[in-house]
Amino acid sequence: MFASMAIPVNDPEHGFCRDCLRLQSGPVRRCERCGSPRLARHAELYGLHLAHIDCDAFYAAVEKRDNPALRDKPVIIGGGKRGVVSTACYIARIQGVRSAMPMFKALEACPEAIVIKPDMEKYVRVGREVRAMMQALTPLVEPISIDEAFLDLAGTERLHGLPPALVLARFALQVEKEIGITVSTGLSYCKFLAKVASDFRKPRGFSIIGEVEAQEFLAEQPVTLIWGVGKAFAAVLERDGIRLIGQLQRMERNELMRRYGTMGDRLYHLARGEDDRRIHADRDTKSVSAETTFDMDLASADDLVPVLRSLSEKVAARLRKAGLAGRTVVLKLKSADFKIRTRNRQLGDPTRLADRIFSTGLDLLRREMDGTRYRLLGIGVSDISDDGKADPPDLVDVQARKRALAEGAIDALRDKFGGKAVETGYTFGKGHRGRPARPDEDEGPEVQHPWERI
Repeated sequence: MFASMAIPVNDPEHGFCRDCLRLQSGPVRRCERCGSPRLARHAELYGLHLAHIDCDAFYAAVEKRDNPALRDKPVIIGGGKRGVVSTACYIARIQGVRSAMPMFKALEACPEAIVIKPDMEKYVRVGREVRAMMQALTPLVEPISIDEAFLDLAGTERLHGLPPALVLARFALQVEKEIGITVSTGLSYCKFLAKVASDFRKPRGFSIIGEVEAQEFLAEQPVTLIWGVGKAFAAVLERDGIRLIGQLQRMERNELMRRYGTMGDRLYHLARGEDDRRIHADRDTKSVSAETTFDMDLASADDLVPVLRSLSEKVAARLRKAGLAGRTVVLKLKSADFKIRTRNRQLGDPTRLADRIFSTGLDLLRREMDGTRYRLLGIGVSDISDDGKADPPDLVDVQARKRALAEGAIDALRDKFGGKAVETGYTFGKGHRGRPARPDEDEGPEVQHPWERI
């Protein structure tokens, strides 16, 4: 099957060692060469080529890499007491800390944790290094977020001289050695199950779900394993007496669609391990945004407007750097009782200018300043396109072009001298880039892609 490979292929039920890549000659419990118990073996080991790779506790792993003194300590990446957990290392997770958990609850669960404010610039840089290593394996890399992606390794055996399973194991070792963090890999015949497999046995996991075993495996899993079945929809299924995927497998497609609409069609196919989606290397950007969580709830324009201006400048800079523009401005607010408000407005033309993003967001914000106190403010743009048609000349607003040129000049100064080099009148004297009381930023990657967990 792999006659051109540099090494012979062994019995897939014997597999290979994930630490030294030695092929095993028999059904041993430990590697015949190095003694490691981390053996990869599966009946379909050498026939599968769709993979999902996920960096383990990515933000925390990068911080531990850069500060070895943190290695054996619980680490939480996130804001202050008013923020949320961006990620937590596995030591903290053992004590109950979870992503998106309010910080005060995380510190109640793990009071000895070391809290580090997110350094998104650093995480994006490391994420790009991992991405470049993925793209050296195959051109079919579909990023899902800053630290995870799908890969299709079909047809790469001749290039690498190895089957996909061994290529992925070697990749994991290279990431550990060259970048200093760990990854977990899921290998399967479809995207849904590759993603499911990568979540097993973290960290440093390498899990396989084959086509022969898929339905039997899924039958015993909770319905929440299926993407789109969150707490609310799981409660709907629970009321209908459906808790396990196996129950869905016994239902007809028409019945599921009658009960749950288009979601019923998804339930029918994914419950049976049917997912024909392909890996797409070029993915359209869905939105670009920035948000911040305050140390104290804020309600006044004096407090909120400078923050809105600062975030608008950040979004605009990211758009220009990526060569993108957005036509719909989206305002996000979270009130003191954790209720989220989102408001949006479509522009006549796509924009990449902070001035237009801010002025539109400001109009939306003024409508929400009704005495409500807010713990979070965010601004972003959607309906993304390239910037070729962004911000055409405005015959009414003759100063628009001058402001656009000024923003480009500000970008250059900030790139050279740092983000604090230039401030506008909205943010000057208002704290760090307009943020009162040093609020904690809960930012995503520079550009957000459509989220598909399956």
